[in-house]
Amino acid sequence: MPKCLIMLDNSNVFIEGKKFSAKNKGVQRAEGDTRDPQDPSWRVDFGTLLVHMANGREVLDAILVGSKPPQNDSVWTSAKQKGFKVLTYDRSFSGEEKEVDTEIATQAAEVILLNRDEPGVVVLGSGDRDFMPTVRLAHRYNWTVEMCAFSSAFNPAGDMALAVEKIRTLDDVFDQIGRHDFDWPTK
Repeated sequence: MPKCLIMLDNSNVFIEGKKFSAKNKGVQRAEGDTRDPQDPSWRVDFGTLLVHMANGREVLDAILVGSKPPQNDSVWTSAKQKGFKVLTYDRSFSGEEKEVDTEIATQAAEVILLNRDEPGVVVLGSGDRDFMPTVRLAHRYNWTVEMCAFSSAFNPAGDMALAVEKIRTLDDVFDQIGRHDFDWPTK
């Protein structure tokens, strides 16, 4: 069985998981709001997510990339304890995420090239089309690519979905890869 490289875009999985949770709870958009509601009580269980993404394969590396959280946030500590190498970056002055997708692509390229004589599987925790260059690089070196993402995070007929060898939606394992830390919505 080939080894795998796990690359996780934390904000993609976390935000889409919060949207999925709100939808499952029947929460509707507020009148006039154009954004999908997000369940603030939902949290990722990084250990279970890592096991799911590995899918029984030996893990070459598991890298989680995201934006720096507040000082008192324990998210990254938890991810590190569960087996992820965590890389974080400051947001822009206007609060936008910066460097995250580029870091994921760079880290993946490094592992692919260092292991080009033993191609494996890149398991990408994101449905973001920005990772198409990573998919193409993996394919040039005979790696296969799997996408693990919530179905709301990608277009099933889009470039990314059509380029990868396998799509494993996180919708199917939502209850295993996360938990609710408090009751929401309150009535």
